[in-house]
Amino acid sequence: MIDHTLTGLRLTLVFGLCVLVNATAARAEDRSGIAASPTNAMCSNTSETFADSLTKPHWNGWGVNSSQRRFQPLEMAQLAPEDVPKLKVKWAFGFPGVSRTVSQVAVLGGRIFVGSDAGKVYSLNADSGCLYWELDAEAGVRSAITVSQDTRGWSAYFGDRQGKAYAVDALTGKVLWKTQVDDHLTAVITGAPALIGTTLFVPVSSWEELRGANPRYPCCTFRGSLAALDASTGKILWKSYTISQEARSRGKNQAGAQLMGPSGAGVWSSPTFDAVNSLIYVTTGDNYSDPPTDTSDAFLAFRIDSGELAWSRQLTSGDAYNMACGSAAPMNCPESKGPDHDFGSSPILVDLSNGKRALIGAQKSGMVTAIDPDHQGEILWQKRIGRGGLLGGVEWGAATDQSNVYVALSDVVFRAVPHGTPGSQEWAVNPKVSFLLDHKAGGGLYALKLETGAEVWHTPHPGCGEVLGCSPAQSAAVTAIPGLVFSGGLDGHIRAYSTKDGRIVWDADTRGEHRTVNGVTARGGSINGPGPVVVGGVVYVSSGYGSAGTIPGNVLLAYSVDGK
Repeated sequence: MIDHTLTGLRLTLVFGLCVLVNATAARAEDRSGIAASPTNAMCSNTSETFADSLTKPHWNGWGVNSSQRRFQPLEMAQLAPEDVPKLKVKWAFGFPGVSRTVSQVAVLGGRIFVGSDAGKVYSLNADSGCLYWELDAEAGVRSAITVSQDTRGWSAYFGDRQGKAYAVDALTGKVLWKTQVDDHLTAVITGAPALIGTTLFVPVSSWEELRGANPRYPCCTFRGSLAALDASTGKILWKSYTISQEARSRGKNQAGAQLMGPSGAGVWSSPTFDAVNSLIYVTTGDNYSDPPTDTSDAFLAFRIDSGELAWSRQLTSGDAYNMACGSAAPMNCPESKGPDHDFGSSPILVDLSNGKRALIGAQKSGMVTAIDPDHQGEILWQKRIGRGGLLGGVEWGAATDQSNVYVALSDVVFRAVPHGTPGSQEWAVNPKVSFLLDHKAGGGLYALKLETGAEVWHTPHPGCGEVLGCSPAQSAAVTAIPGLVFSGGLDGHIRAYSTKDGRIVWDADTRGEHRTVNGVTARGGSINGPGPVVVGGVVYVSSGYGSAGTIPGNVLLAYSVDGK
């Protein structure tokens, strides 16, 4: 008889192995190369400049600005709530050689900047989707791209999956500099670099958590970090680790491999700037090995000039975890075995109606927390919106307006099923077992009061019906404009919700094949990771995320009123 519920530990191993396969595939694609785009996909007019770009509709980096609120004001969104039900596909762009869309678009000067899992970076025309230039990075690019003007002109900044940061000419795609921010074999840059003045702040995380599954791997030595780079040269001005001490020997495991620690506490998301206190904030992930530290699963505040840690506020203590936990060879599993409650989303800096301020963070635990940035991170309020878990809680980010914080819930669940079940996938470590996404578990969007965390409204996911393999989980980052919140789901739908009562006013199914402006065969799938971007009356949605049962895809969709 088959156990019809995969345990959380088994689920994580499935997910981790899928991620590792994807990462390896992406690196293989980097080496083999993806064919250049056809000439008929190129823009005929390349004479446009970035004049007055920052006064015109734009979305820069991850959260629009350095407060990471993911709120687009009306003059930039240029999209009225009553027009949203009229949105239709204006154009589609296909990412060749990939099965998931991982990089959120930036829009500036009428141009789009976006990376791909195959190591390509593209600059497109925001109105038509034609291609200005494409660049081959040395590894996959998941980070959103930050664009700014300097003495050279306009530069675009991003990071790759091998721990390198780049600056390229935004008009031509020419590489201006490239810096190895972290030389650990597993270092990755997933969060968008944040540009403050002439300094670029780059967060660093890692996939070493996956390598811990190998009992002969000396687990673990990576430490998360935040680096400050000179934006004009790429020179590292300072680099601060999220764990103060280097990993040290802790004996050997049963397989004879060296045990190392402490480790982990990666920074997965874009940093947040506080001009009042001259601080830069990040949130951190879990530890990978013993001993656990007091800076994992935490808010950290670094001094912007020196990188000195000013204060920290941990939300989950004792959280050490890697993919050995729950496996057949758990030699590298830390004593606590999790719960793996990372922060995957940026801290959001907001002004409250009482004149105070708050930093808001949403965690995989299912907890949303507001802390006081002016009093050493003192907790103001906490609100649980879900049960949380290894792939649960809040994955990639919330959004705020002047009144509320809007949070989408994942809480995805997998179930073991008989072989041959439609939509099922084999479990990587046991081909006798197949699994499906639970079509009834997870999802929903919440509005919470900024001042108190009290629930304003909650809209459950509309449901998958009896569609096997569909999941109602909402893992992607959400985006707010005046009157509306946009949230995508693993079911492949992008929806707009009224900020007044949570009513769904627009629902578009992105799945299936799309005719693309660059001639690439492209399909939509699960929406995960990057959130929608709204600029100049157009909603840009990345669709497709093939990993651990979710629906693969490789398309960027631009929606406008009546598709015009």
